[in-house]
Amino acid sequence: MFVRHLSVADYRSWPTAELPLGAGVTVLVGRNGIGKTNLVEAVGYLATLGSHRVSTDQALVRRGAAQAIVRAAVVSDGRELLVEVEINAGRANRGRINRAPVTRVRDVLGVLRTVLFAPEDLALVRGDPSERRRLLDDTLIMRAPRLAGVKSDYDRILKQRNSLLKSVVAARRSGGQPDLATLEVWDSQLATVGGQLMAERMRLVQQLRPYVVAAYADLAPASEPVDLRYQSSVLEELTAPPDAAAAPGADELTAAMLQRISRRRPVELERGITVVGPHRDELELLLGDGPAKGYASHGESWSLALALRLGAFELLRSDGVDPVLILDDVFAELDTGRRARLAQLVADAEQVLITAAVASDVPAELGGRTVTVADPEPGESTPAADEGGDAGRADPTRADPERAGSEQPVGPVLRPSAETSATADDQR
Repeated sequence: MFVRHLSVADYRSWPTAELPLGAGVTVLVGRNGIGKTNLVEAVGYLATLGSHRVSTDQALVRRGAAQAIVRAAVVSDGRELLVEVEINAGRANRGRINRAPVTRVRDVLGVLRTVLFAPEDLALVRGDPSERRRLLDDTLIMRAPRLAGVKSDYDRILKQRNSLLKSVVAARRSGGQPDLATLEVWDSQLATVGGQLMAERMRLVQQLRPYVVAAYADLAPASEPVDLRYQSSVLEELTAPPDAAAAPGADELTAAMLQRISRRRPVELERGITVVGPHRDELELLLGDGPAKGYASHGESWSLALALRLGAFELLRSDGVDPVLILDDVFAELDTGRRARLAQLVADAEQVLITAAVASDVPAELGGRTVTVADPEPGESTPAADEGGDAGRADPTRADPERAGSEQPVGPVLRPSAETSATADDQR
């Protein structure tokens, strides 16, 4: 799988941009703050409908614009699809596949698969459990887009149940009659969907584990070995401990979750929030015999975060299709040895997109094609796509109809250079 062409309009700092791509390695080089990360973030957004840098979409729409457009021509198994998302500030986003509207924006999931590693990923090791839960959920949905519906249902039920819990707590404190019967209905719904999500996550951890262990050993051969373990208070309700070779089923986890909710009812009625469920679970990262969080060195933390992403890449690849691998300003954070080992690990990926402030940060053995992202010269404007039928042409006037015919703002320019020592075909 690879992205043949990327178009954006009114996305972040880009009024418009046209970026022809291809299989192999492409390195985007430019000063910090020029907009390189915005372009690769846009690619990742089409695969996950989320940004690795912000939690809401509002920041993705360029200031002063009503909406942003992200569009990519994606080639997989010899077939090309055009996927597009219209990001609207303050209202629902819209998606299109081959220019035909989809019923729900999440219906575009699965057209493009990506694995993105960025400096923010240090939070996978050092940050809150929510960072690691998101890694699991994004990987799950990448492999099985239908699970986006399961996750959405769980989040909706959780929000409504929390709202009911708050009203129950308020009623008890004011001497009123709490609606516990309705709460039990929400218990059942939460446990049913939560059991499905937990079962999928636990199965994923078992499948992901060997790839992460191997990637970490390659990146940090002198370090202690790593391991992964899924933690949930619900597992304490199982009649037998989880089998290391087989994750519990959804029905078993649903029953255990209902038992745990019943056991923790007094706490929930005191605090007014749901304290049981996959939204409270943790992916524990182990380094040697202890937790990586709080004990791993800076270099070990970087290597483990990168191993998690490379493990996800290899797991997705095992499904039969190479995802697009995105390395956002990664090589600058690594020492010479880790740079070389990372280059070896990613060299055979079908498509690798790399950003760097200076070209020398990227190991020369990766080769590929370099695109310079630069400030425009006086009188220079961002080029539009050619008229030769390129599927990915962005139209900035679509994002704001009132701008049609007016002078368009000028953003950074993209200047492709010749292939370096290894051609795109060499990198496939």
